[in-house]
Parts: sequence; structure tokens; C-alpha cells
Amino acid sequence: MDSRIQKLASVLVRYSVALKEGERLLIRAMSPEAEPLAQALYEEAFNVGGLPFVYIQMKQEDEIALESGATLVQLETVNPMLKLMYETCECIIRIEADQNPRALSQYPPDRQKARARYNNQLIAIQMERQANKTLRRCTTQYPTMGYAQTAGMSLRQYENFLYRACKVDQDDPVALWQDVYRSHERLIEWLKGKKHLHVRGENIDLEMSIDGRTFSNAGGRQNMPDGEIFTGPVEDSVNGWVRFTYPAYYQGNEVKGIELRFKDGLVVEAKAQTNERFLLSTLDSDPGARRLGEFAIGTNRDIQDFTGTILFDEKIGGTVHMAVGQGYAETGSVNQSLVHWDMICDMRAGGEIVVDGELFYKDGEFVI
Repeated sequence: MDSRIQKLASVLVRYSVALKEGERLLIRAMSPEAEPLAQALYEEAFNVGGLPFVYIQMKQEDEIALESGATLVQLETVNPMLKLMYETCECIIRIEADQNPRALSQYPPDRQKARARYNNQLIAIQMERQANKTLRRCTTQYPTMGYAQTAGMSLRQYENFLYRACKVDQDDPVALWQDVYRSHERLIEWLKGKKHLHVRGENIDLEMSIDGRTFSNAGGRQNMPDGEIFTGPVEDSVNGWVRFTYPAYYQGNEVKGIELRFKDGLVVEAKAQTNERFLLSTLDSDPGARRLGEFAIGTNRDIQDFTGTILFDEKIGGTVHMAVGQGYAETGSVNQSLVHWDMICDMRAGGEIVVDGELFYKDGEFVI
């Protein structure tokens, strides 16, 4: 086994979810390709006295379901074994390992949405328990040829990229992530009590209220790799426009050149250079899908290139991203939706963020 896999497992178990003796850990591998990391996590969890349980999703599970004669009700019926684990485990580590990240893009929208409702039932449990601090979870990724091809890399290049972004190519990755966490805490402390945020640049002019909202510290606990601070803006406060500078991916669908215009928190105009129909259909999924559930600033300087995988791309140092749809209750957001779609805007060439009239961020760097 690649020694970096074992080191990543140690970071995830001992730092990210901080598994304690006697606690239950669900290791959820999203394809059999993730088994090497699942095995390392399984062993590491036992080493710290935990109780690990592994669930490995079979190859093409979603594709089989969508291509079958299943009704929409069948497609959205949640796996009761997984539901039980999401309700009862103290910790969850999810390993993304897509063989083909775009595999679901050509299925009928109603069937895609039904499958999304399946997953969202689990995500809703996760977010509720995370907000009330009864669950610690982390999402990570195992390198596959599918991810490498999407990123325009060889598999070996992608492995090096992934492990570098997770800092497990270094001698003491935990110490490095602790440094990231502390740097975020200083920013979050400065933001406490602030009320108004204005993001502006060549591709964005957006204002929102953060009054009463909390910024969360994504310093290696909830995702690996990590690197962002995020909040949920006041739902009816967002006004202005944004042109997202990278393609946006959701449920395997690629949409390029998205532009959104907000009025009193609601997306009142949306267009895209490609796949606009999918964009509009997703925004019409439910009332909350046209509001922002998240605003975030990416801080990971080990991620500078766009890969087409949101786990990495939303962390690009020098970018901001926003998610239409479901907000995180821990930030104070009350927006509810089946959708949570992250979209990224580069701020490294002239972008700035002004908070309560004071310059906070310019050209992709914090200036406070």
C-alpha cells in the first residue's frame, strides 16, 4: 500500500473526526475502488479503540437504479441500513471514488432528482446531527482514473496532486492542518459581529447581510482536503450579480458560463453558455433552490488548478464560492432545499471583499 494512504487514514481518524475509544465510525466508500483507503481507515480505527463499520457501494449502483424499471418512489427510497448508521454513529468518513464523474448526466431529470432525494435524506440527517454536535464527519476522495481524466492528468499525477492537497506528502500533516485551523480562527474572530459584506470584481458585484450569522472553520475537519471559511447569508439580503468563472458540476452535469442575478435574496435571472435548461430546472427544484445557502472563501494554496471536482475546486486559494440551496444550520442559515450546488468565482485578478466598509480581502489575499 502507498504509504500516503496509510498517513491519510491516520489524519482522518485521529485529527479530522478525532475518533475516541468506543465510538462508532461508519466508513462509507462510494465505489469498490476506494477499498485500499477503506482498509487503512478500518485498521486505524481499531488502533485507536474505535468501532469501525464499512459500507462499500457497488460499481455503477446509481446507473443500474436509473436504467432499471424502478419507479420514482423506488429510486428515492433510502437504504434503511445506511439511514440507521447515519442516525447512530458518532463519526462518518465518506470516500468519493467515482469511476466516471459524469456518469449520471444523460439520465432524465425527474429520475436524477429522485435519486438526489435518496441522498438528501441522508445528508439532512448528517447536517442536523452535525449542527447539534452529535456527529463528526469528514468527506475525502480516493484517486481514480475518472478523476484524473476529468482533471487532464495522468493517474500518477493526480495521486500526487491529491496527497499534496491533503498535506500527507509532508512529515507532520496534522501540525500543518492545525496551523490552517488557527489561521482561519483569526479571520473568523475578526468577522464576529460584522453585518454587511460586499464582494466586487470583474465577474461579481454582490452584497449580502451576515448579521447574526457565524463563519465556520473548514480546517481539515469536515473535508479532506479542506481550506475555506464559510457562512450562510441572511436569506432575503443578497442583491447583485455574479458570473462564475469555472464550469459548475452537479449530479454529473456540467454547466458552463453561469450568470446569476439576485434581488432580495432570490435568483431572478439565470443564464448559462451551455446546459442552461439543466440550470433552470435545478433552480426550480423547490423554493429554497433560488436562494444562497452558503458563501465561502477558499484558502488552500496547495490547490491552484481547476480539476472539475468540487471537493478540491471550492478550496482553491484566491476564489470564493456560493451554493444555491440548502444552508448549514451551524452558520445560522435557515434556507431549506433538496439542492446544494457550489459555484466558483476567481478573485485573484482585481477582486475584493469589503466588510462593514473595511477592506478585508483583495486579489485573492486577506489584507486585515
